[in-house]
Amino acid sequence: MRICIFMGSPKPNGNTAELCKHFINELKLHQIETEYIELHGKNIAPCIGCYHCQNTAGEYGCIQQDDMQSIVESILRADVLVYATPIYSWQATPPMKTVMDRMFGLNKFYRSAPRKVLNAGQAIALIATCGYEIDYGAGLLDETLRRGCEHSGLQYLGMFAVRDVDGLPDFQTADAITGAQEFARDIMKFERRNYL
Repeated sequence: MRICIFMGSPKPNGNTAELCKHFINELKLHQIETEYIELHGKNIAPCIGCYHCQNTAGEYGCIQQDDMQSIVESILRADVLVYATPIYSWQATPPMKTVMDRMFGLNKFYRSAPRKVLNAGQAIALIATCGYEIDYGAGLLDETLRRGCEHSGLQYLGMFAVRDVDGLPDFQTADAITGAQEFARDIMKFERRNYL
């Protein structure tokens, strides 16, 4: 199994990174191949809605040449993608949202390319931090990923989220650490197959 984690926080040692640390340690304990990609600072342009990718068969096909090209290579190698992001206004951070939008080219649904999902059989999961109660603060992003997976025929493995009340110590509690470890073990149960 190969797991690719997208870190959407601009803070490399912040709350979300703290949760990821415990999550990744559990994966490594079980010898799971893990790739951790920090999105902040990468050159990832917004989708321009040109549909070039939808007329390109069998490959990603985005006309824009930037860091998204190597991110797509990581996506296609992974069995599970984990989005790790703080939630500031009910949605993923800008670099994370930009990656999500640019993944449009993985679904060949909308123009002349034969219908295909390039990352078919993959699963998606979410690690989130937010300042509100979890359902209120992270629920919209959770639903966004659930709907996206349904649309693309991918499996959604759910969300692990912790609320920020007192800063970093909230993410170093026994509950936060155990929760991140249990979420990692749940994800390790995933078996890749085509859900379309």
